[in-house]
Amino acid sequence: MPTFRRPQQLLATLASLAAQRTTRRFAIVVIENEAEGREGAEAASPAFLSGSLQGLVIVAHERGNCCAYNAGWQIALEQFPNLRAIAVIDDDEIADPDWLDRLANAASDLGADIVGGPQVPVFAEPSHARWASHPVFAPPYRQTGIVPALYSSGNLFVTRPVLDAMERPFLDLKFNFMGGGDSDFLSRASQRGFRLAWCVEAIVREAVPARRVERDWIRARSLRNGVISTLVEKKRRTGKPFANARVVLKSLALLGASPLRGALRLLKTGSASIGMYPVYVAAGRLMAEFGYANEQYRQPEKN
Repeated sequence: MPTFRRPQQLLATLASLAAQRTTRRFAIVVIENEAEGREGAEAASPAFLSGSLQGLVIVAHERGNCCAYNAGWQIALEQFPNLRAIAVIDDDEIADPDWLDRLANAASDLGADIVGGPQVPVFAEPSHARWASHPVFAPPYRQTGIVPALYSSGNLFVTRPVLDAMERPFLDLKFNFMGGGDSDFLSRASQRGFRLAWCVEAIVREAVPARRVERDWIRARSLRNGVISTLVEKKRRTGKPFANARVVLKSLALLGASPLRGALRLLKTGSASIGMYPVYVAAGRLMAEFGYANEQYRQPEKN
């Protein structure tokens, strides 16, 4: 669990992990990504020192989303050499009591190597609940089963064979402040033949501050999703004939189709923001060709 300037939310997340209804042995690795202030590390350490929580708190001195995950996964493998899987949760999420068991059971029952689950938004303002159906917040799947792709590490279960097979560092630092390192990692794992699955019952509840329903944040996140889509697809097509040209042509096709796709979404939902989402994603895909990168995580106070 990476943490950055959210000590109180971190404690709530840790409490939800301590309350897991499971007979499985697990340890918690907290990765502090604020090397100067270390608010999260200071808040979490007493529970580990007292023995009420099993695991450790580490500091990832290089700031950034990918740096934090890489440090945490690497130290977990070093400190717990017999581990069978890593479950990932963010410091603004609360795990349901059966979260860990449901992820692990889904991996076993479905024969999956990686399992993702829904991050159910919990809005700071109750009136913002209408945003839950927006693609920025809505889960990509509605049923449990094998899926073609996963996109987020905010609720994820990665088995040991995947960790042993993937190159290090696990997450590409190109995505460090943009996000998308998890999407890229999951795409590469799928290319290697690992099976991906979704478990709709393995729920975490994500705190969504009011800032994240402002239109400029939604627009920026939508454009960013388009940029990530292009960058991940380019890596996936590396070494194939006409790789870059095919990515550009796909982006142009999506941009051309986006007004119609947006209009259909508008008619279905009545939401102009939802209607604009495919337009922004398609625009972001093309903007990536010109070096645009919306690094939202460089200014955490605005995220």
